[in-house]
Amino acid sequence: MTTKNWLVYIIRTSDGQLYTGITTDIQRRWQEHSSGKGGARYFRAHKPESLCLTEQYPDRSSASKRESEIKKMAKSAKETLVAHHQLSVELLPLTGPILV
Repeated sequence: MTTKNWLVYIIRTSDGQLYTGITTDIQRRWQEHSSGKGGARYFRAHKPESLCLTEQYPDRSSASKRESEIKKMAKSAKETLVAHHQLSVELLPLTGPILV
């Protein structure tokens, strides 16, 4: 049995908002959010612009707990987290593989 690692991710939107979520497949999830099909309703009003943070966890439970922690943070704390993460992968336009 193969186990999938879970990712907690933060996406910056075109209006500067930060969206936090979890997934096992960041490429698929990005496409869902960008296309409006299967992604969060949030992205109907806020166009995803860039993936600015990913953190890997061994199971859904630990990823969900971390997602909850991040969602409770003030925006300034989230900005600090993103700034210290050192990952800023621009994903638009969607061409080629995503390196996370």
